[in-house]
Amino acid sequence: MKIRKHFILTGLVQGVGLRYRAQHLARLLQVTGWVKNTWDGCVEMELQGKEQEIANFLERLSMGNFIRIEGVDAKEIPVREENGFCVKS
Repeated sequence: MKIRKHFILTGLVQGVGLRYRAQHLARLLQVTGWVKNTWDGCVEMELQGKEQEIANFLERLSMGNFIRIEGVDAKEIPVREENGFCVKS
């Protein structure tokens, strides 16, 4: 069953390739949603897929060379109809 979660990631998450790593992982793991930088140095993201796919995504995202995720605020939100993953500006 698909779920959708909204995330706010804190730590060393901007300027380290996190958004483009997220896009690559989403395509690889067939997870949909979006990611964007926020004005306060965080990264905001929505992911949709099976719970295990989302958990796997987050685990692999934090393995980036320069990425250091120190905090994850997550909440479940309603599932949407969508076909891909995008980087928002």
